[in-house]
Amino acid sequence: MSATADQPADKTYAPLELFDTNRLLDDDERDIAATVREFVDTRLKPNVGDWFESATLPRELGREFGRLGLLGMHLQGYGCAGTNAVSYGLACLELEAGDTGFRSFVSVQGSLSMFSIYRYGSEEQKQQWLPRLATGEAIGCFGLTEPDFGSNPAGMRTRARRDGAGDNADWILHGTKMWITNGNLADVATVWAQTDDGVRGFLVPTDTPGFTANVIHRKLSLRASITSELVLDNVRLPASAQLPGAIGLGAPLSCLNEARFGIVFGALGAARDALETTIAYTQSREVFDRPLSCFQLTQEKLANMTVELGKGMLLAIHLGRIKDAEGVRPEQVSLGKLNNVREALAIARECRTLLGGSGITLEYSPLRHANNLESVLTYEGTSEMHLLSIGKALTGQAAFR
Repeated sequence: MSATADQPADKTYAPLELFDTNRLLDDDERDIAATVREFVDTRLKPNVGDWFESATLPRELGREFGRLGLLGMHLQGYGCAGTNAVSYGLACLELEAGDTGFRSFVSVQGSLSMFSIYRYGSEEQKQQWLPRLATGEAIGCFGLTEPDFGSNPAGMRTRARRDGAGDNADWILHGTKMWITNGNLADVATVWAQTDDGVRGFLVPTDTPGFTANVIHRKLSLRASITSELVLDNVRLPASAQLPGAIGLGAPLSCLNEARFGIVFGALGAARDALETTIAYTQSREVFDRPLSCFQLTQEKLANMTVELGKGMLLAIHLGRIKDAEGVRPEQVSLGKLNNVREALAIARECRTLLGGSGITLEYSPLRHANNLESVLTYEGTSEMHLLSIGKALTGQAAFR
């Protein structure tokens, strides 16, 4: 029965209100989420359509993110906010509700560039770079993936060799990195290379002779994000450029695990925004003289998407609490990324169907989110690799080797 003047409409709830997930957060976590959401709503969302269409991301956003304390916010000291993992995750969620490009910027800056220095750098390297990266005065990127080596980074062809004898001999780096977020914006690149002693990490100032960043154009996804190819043509670095604590492939993989954790939350932001946008649309769009939201098939879609969004949020908060306690294991992060990105993509696609023809324009967010999530499904470990990571944890067998 529809509402009348004598019978007011039932109270409505936002999707995550049905799960009462705010009850699981403390005051500081709720405040951080609210602050970032307001920034996204007032500063980023009004402009994201233009940035997505023109395939640009203003460099000055780095300083704005820095002023909010978002860059390296889960790190301690060096000008970083020192928040817990859940707060960082919630910030990622709110940023990705605006666009995946915003969360990617903050994730690469904090969980890849800054974390690699924080975990594996010398004190001199930390003092030189972390305070500037935390404010957004400097921008960092992370060079691991290569044109022929994504899921199998151990096969990387980028090489670093010593030029001379002794511990103070220079390093010479030669190779190519691909699909590097922030590459053309960066002041410093963390570059991973094969050496005679295995994989090692190096801090490469981007004004070093022989270093070139080339923007990747004609993207159908992550258009409000700068993606680059990095070319290292016999780049000469001093011995002090090496990250002293980064020994073996486990070092860059640990950085990726930090970034993947942010994605567990971030993907839900895209899904939430797509779903909230679609609910509002169905309530105002009339079909056969009734709001689209009145039809059973519409409500079935909205209900199913809400269930998956809420389940993903509960999983994300649970993994965040584990990370803040004893530490989350890589296969647990794989569970979160696999499920939440997969479901977020399905939600964004389904939302587009409810928008009809309007859904293919930049006036509405679901298809933009879906296009972006196609990239998220692939980067920081493809869904196939996360499936195999979970399979290895279950069976003890590494099926990808």
